[in-house]
Amino acid sequence: MDQSAFYALVADDSPLIRMDAQAILTDAGFRVFGAAGGEEALEILATHGHGIKLLFTDVQMPPGTLTGFDLARCCASAWPHIGILVASGATLPGSDDLPERAVFIEKPFDDALVKRQLKRILPEQQQPPCLRTSLP
Repeated sequence: MDQSAFYALVADDSPLIRMDAQAILTDAGFRVFGAAGGEEALEILATHGHGIKLLFTDVQMPPGTLTGFDLARCCASAWPHIGILVASGATLPGSDDLPERAVFIEKPFDDALVKRQLKRILPEQQQPPCLRTSLP
């Protein structure tokens, strides 16, 4: 991994939504890993978690056993430096579903909403330069 790059991980079982989220994050200045489920995302985190700045996850990712909420809690516990954005069009988080510092957005999302939330949850040093200089 290039230590000067800003890496993100998108976990979503829908290839189209995953590609859309990856495109938004790429446009924001991230190099993006993609995972089709929670288990695959954990494998990527185990290998590259030290360099990843952001996890963007869907809540429901069948047929795996991990939900996006589970993945977010695992990530927050093992890699506390990673910002977490959780999205769903079907499930709202309960009071204990999200780890502290994680943010929930509803689907469908657009690039402006995602970028606003990234600026909110990521410390400036974890934001790619083009995200820092984009409009709020």
